[in-house]
Amino acid sequence: MELRHLRYFVTVAEELHFGRAAERLGIAQPPLSQQIKALEDEIGVLLFARTKRHVALTAAGKAFLNEARKTLTQAQFARHAAQRAARGESGQLVVGFVSSAAYDKIPAVFHRMRACYPDVSLVLRDLTSEEQVEALKTYQLDVGLIRPSIATAASLASLVIWREPLVVVLPQSHRLARRKRLSLKTLADEAFIQISRHLAPGFYDQFIQICTRAGFSPKVVQEARTTQTIGSLVAGGLGVAIVPASLQSFQRAGVVYRPLEAPVPTTDIAVVWRPDDPSPALRSFLEVIRQVSGE
Repeated sequence: MELRHLRYFVTVAEELHFGRAAERLGIAQPPLSQQIKALEDEIGVLLFARTKRHVALTAAGKAFLNEARKTLTQAQFARHAAQRAARGESGQLVVGFVSSAAYDKIPAVFHRMRACYPDVSLVLRDLTSEEQVEALKTYQLDVGLIRPSIATAASLASLVIWREPLVVVLPQSHRLARRKRLSLKTLADEAFIQISRHLAPGFYDQFIQICTRAGFSPKVVQEARTTQTIGSLVAGGLGVAIVPASLQSFQRAGVVYRPLEAPVPTTDIAVVWRPDDPSPALRSFLEVIRQVSGE
């Protein structure tokens, strides 16, 4: 039994006239009659009671009509589902992101993705950049939003999508908090709080480099796992920190953020994925990334 046989049957059942049904289907009447007869032979029952002047559904035909319509409708759903998946309009993506980038552009990406592709399910995982790279290589992630480093796997495709300035976060009572802008040199004698190098080697190494270029070696007195923890420790007076500017939207009592003097150091956010991944949903996600980032 083929879907076309069901379409032929439903059309004849709706018209109760082989000539009109054949015209609707765009085929000749004799082949249509032959196909209906073959369908009845396959099922083993008569679906139509026929006379020269009249065509009517039998009891078996009426029962078969309901199920045939359901089957054709489900087949149409299946067709549309396959087409939507091929266009990247449905499916599932496991997306990694760094928490330090979750305050600005990344929420905009997720919002746009849900608005444009509501049938693509996003499974979100808050992971460090290094954890995301490893998860991509072991197929536990489909795409990641990371702070890239030299160590980012060469086997992965990547695209820098945002570049944001770094700022200084100080205790509100700090002697430098009254200044509108700070030079890195004024921080030479400060105690620093920083993300652990184990968790974010790229960002940690960049922090060391910009301090070295400013003429001093930073004194890191405390390492933290998250940027939220850094804010808490700074508010507690344990030190100062250099963080991405987007963290300013994370409001915390007891701290102030101050921009750095030119040349202002920056940090990047990149999207990273496996270049051989054929997923249409991934292509849709990358297109949304480009729209939001302006790439």
